[in-house]
Amino acid sequence: MTSQPEAAPHGGAAAPTPPVLPAAERGATVIPDRVVARIAARAAKEALATHTDTSAAHAKLADPRASVTVGSGAARLGLTLDLPYPVDLAGVSRQVQQYVSERVAHLTGMRVTEVTLAIEHLIPAHGLEDRRVQ
Repeated sequence: MTSQPEAAPHGGAAAPTPPVLPAAERGATVIPDRVVARIAARAAKEALATHTDTSAAHAKLADPRASVTVGSGAARLGLTLDLPYPVDLAGVSRQVQQYVSERVAHLTGMRVTEVTLAIEHLIPAHGLEDRRVQ
């Protein structure tokens, strides 16, 4: 009859501990798509407040909405927003895209490959009643 080693009692010697892996090899942080979308929408709101100075129209602007596609550590963002009118649409659009891209990349650690804007409404800074065709 061969003897089998018996298990160490509960209070006995513990098994050797495995070596500690570097942080990069231990796991991954997963950020849900809806969280990235909320970050992008908030960044768009910040960008609009920073890059447009028509405060009368800001009260009427709807909050930006965002959609996101995440894969392989990269994010593609889609934003739907209102802009005040009159404003340099091309200039403000570029500034919003740049700001949102940098902000999302900074807060999530993801690479932002694309930021697409859909301008849903142009909101007059001053009421339309002052503007008449003569």
